[in-house]
Amino acid sequence: MKLVLFDIDGTLLWTDGAGRRAIHRALLEETGTAGPIETYRFDGKTDPQIVRELLALAGHPGAADDARIAAVCRRYVELLSAELAKPARATRLMIGIAELLAALEPHERAGRACVGLLTGNLAPGAALKLQSAGLDPARFRVGAFGSDSHRRADLPAVAAQRAAALTGRTFAGEDVVIVGDTPEDVACGRPIGARALAVATGFYDVAALRAAGAARVFATLVDTDAVLDAIFA
Repeated sequence: MKLVLFDIDGTLLWTDGAGRRAIHRALLEETGTAGPIETYRFDGKTDPQIVRELLALAGHPGAADDARIAAVCRRYVELLSAELAKPARATRLMIGIAELLAALEPHERAGRACVGLLTGNLAPGAALKLQSAGLDPARFRVGAFGSDSHRRADLPAVAAQRAAALTGRTFAGEDVVIVGDTPEDVACGRPIGARALAVATGFYDVAALRAAGAARVFATLVDTDAVLDAIFA
């Protein structure tokens, strides 16, 4: 059985900057500064990591205060809900995702796959984003989130443990397949020997993702058969 873990932003869907706008407002409301947010890159990072790093770059003492980080994150989720509800800022599924998720269903029913999430989003933020794109969060049987650890490299082991508890199977090495759009998605599974499939629908092109060490790199996930072949290779 393969444990197939999807990143969210840039891989499954695109929120047109809703997360960035919500974190910006949450930081200003809770700390009075958003640091150098206009030039700071969010991709590949966890939400708590983003908050902590922006405060550190601003020289704010809250960067070392877990309670302050948590307060910003709570406010962020509240503001994210409002951002995603704006009619002019519709979330969209990435090309090929609906077809790929549908094609994985018979493999799940046959016990060949367990499909989940591996994302830097806080768990409630992840659910909001999925719902805004028309995806039921329950479609993904397990998940590991930024609310589990601010270090993305910790998350594959969390997801594997949850999948083992759910299925009674042990997931290790290339039984774990991470699908993402950043070099961080590619790198995070290395501590447990996971295999990474990368897609250039985010901010990194095919060459950059190949250089990061992905087992396979796709321009998009529109070729369902090719992606399934890579997952079950």
